[in-house]
Amino acid sequence: MAQAALARTDLEALLRVRRLDRTIAAPDEGPRFEPVPTGFAPLDQQAGGGFPRGELSEIVGPRSSGRATLVAGTLAAVTGAGGLAALVDPLDQFDPSSAAAAGVCLDRLLWVRGEGEPRLERGLKALNLVLQAGGFDLAVLERGEVPHEAIKRLPFTTWFRLQRTLAGSRTACLLVGPGAIARSAGGLSVQLKGRPQAAGGGRLLGLAIEARVLKARQAQAGECWLER
Repeated sequence: MAQAALARTDLEALLRVRRLDRTIAAPDEGPRFEPVPTGFAPLDQQAGGGFPRGELSEIVGPRSSGRATLVAGTLAAVTGAGGLAALVDPLDQFDPSSAAAAGVCLDRLLWVRGEGEPRLERGLKALNLVLQAGGFDLAVLERGEVPHEAIKRLPFTTWFRLQRTLAGSRTACLLVGPGAIARSAGGLSVQLKGRPQAAGGGRLLGLAIEARVLKARQAQAGECWLER
């Protein structure tokens, strides 16, 4: 037993030197922050209060699945409570008027606009600068419909560097797009699916959003419906 304890101590010391000590399932002595709410009570309930701070999470779904709705709801929840948020938008798709109508306080939102070209590398650099600056409750990278092939060409260390910058901070970071990219061990993946809602006579009322919340080491995903 003494040898096992000594080996664990040596391993922990080595991992700390390599800055990999977060992989050990030991009590976290850092500050505890409340999650960032999504603005949708059913989803917050499934997600344990919202998106965890200091972690990399994802919002994933095809076009018209409710991604923009969920991002706007989360931005509104943060800024409406007096927090600060940052949105990195490489493709320049953000609509401030719609966001304001959804309750986003634009005075408390940093909007980093791109040039409308699929240059994810620039967006990632901007996101990293935002995270390094600190002071934000929420940081979002909206990658739009950037092809998955372009993402696969990125160095695999890209996501490790983002998580290292996030670790221990009060910032929740979201990657938003049609497919999964990366998620830290303590982060969430929220998978969205939009379904048409029809009334009598074939009239279309809108879309209902189905959300599935995936957590690390969770056998089954929690599901809920969001009102749009």
